[in-house]
Amino acid sequence: MKKQVLFVHCGGTQGPNCGSRDLVDYLKGALGAPYDVLYPQMPDPDNPQYALWKHTLQEALHYVGDNIILVGHSLGGSVLMKFLSEEVPEKNIAGLFLVAPPFFSSTTWAVDDFIMQDCLFQRLQQVEHIFLYHSRDDEVVPVSHQVLFSDRLPTAAVRELAEGGHLFTGGIEDLVDDIKTLHIPETHITFLNPQLN
Repeated sequence: MKKQVLFVHCGGTQGPNCGSRDLVDYLKGALGAPYDVLYPQMPDPDNPQYALWKHTLQEALHYVGDNIILVGHSLGGSVLMKFLSEEVPEKNIAGLFLVAPPFFSSTTWAVDDFIMQDCLFQRLQQVEHIFLYHSRDDEVVPVSHQVLFSDRLPTAAVRELAEGGHLFTGGIEDLVDDIKTLHIPETHITFLNPQLN
């Protein structure tokens, strides 16, 4: 009986000391035994395409239990935002935690595949608990992107951190604390795709 966290990683190579791996390992250790942190590998992370990542995300959501906790790092956060604004997930989302997500738009990062329409942000109201994390010393995604998200998500809790860079290799204590504040039942896993770990 565990609470499930589905972590969608950043773009780029994933592995020891690469990509989101250090942050995932930190989360696993800090959350401890009551949580199962699932870390599916997204296709072609060096040349990501939304349709392929969406398909992998849908497969992962099919195998997890209800009341899933979603964590997205960098591009993974942007993918979760776009997915939840356009789709109705088959599982209840207990919380959405976005770490240093880039805000894709025609005036910021103009990558058509990942742009969200402003009118779609209202559909994220289906998620009761949304948290935004960004470091002021992020060397990849400016902290101004967090402001663009928070302006459109007025109910989101905003955590602007003094340091951590983009990859947060040392972890994020606030993220762990916020996840633990969620009051959700533990999930009995009857079948789990081994590719999620």
